[in-house]
Formats: sequence, structure tokens, C-alpha cells
Amino acid sequence: MSTISVTTADFDTAVLQSDKPVLLDFWAPWCGPCVSMAPALDQVASERIDSLKVVKVNVDENQELAVRFAVRGIPTLLLFNNGEVVGQKVGATGADDLTAWVDSVLA
Repeated sequence: MSTISVTTADFDTAVLQSDKPVLLDFWAPWCGPCVSMAPALDQVASERIDSLKVVKVNVDENQELAVRFAVRGIPTLLLFNNGEVVGQKVGATGADDLTAWVDSVLA
């Protein structure tokens, strides 16, 4: 697995100060669509290990981050580039669609 989990304590360092774009997944273990999307996130993380960081935030354990980014439903994906949110996607998706979305936003 190439995804990493972050908490409120290490969020700024891991995401906002990252030297490469970050795909952030807000999820929870009780969320069926979140769990079903995990393999797609792992695949994208593995395929893009040199150019993209894939990060997961458990909303139950890090509610302040969910509030900070106005997460209203999960899974919610945010794409960061240079510390700024450049894209948002709500709902589960497959690896191919996820890769296409990341490419279109970062193009």
C-alpha cells in the first residue's frame, strides 16, 4: 500500500508543505463506498508514487479537518497542489476515473 494516513497533528507538513501534488481522501471505516474505493486509491498511489502523494484522513478521528475543509459527505477527495485545493470530488470512483480526474485537474 502506498497511501499514508495523516492526522490533524501532521496534516500541514504532510499535505500543505508537500513537494508534490496530494490527493486527499476523507473517509471512515464504517463507510461502504469509502472502503470499496480503497483499492483504487492504492492503485493510483502505486502508479504515481514519484509524482503524487495519496493521503487518507479518517473523519471520525480528525473531525476538525473535515470541518476545516467543509466536508459534507464521504468519500470526499481533495486535490492539493502547492498547498492549495485545486480540485474536489465527492463519491466513490474507480482507479481509471480517479487517474483521469487527477490528470485533468493538474494539466
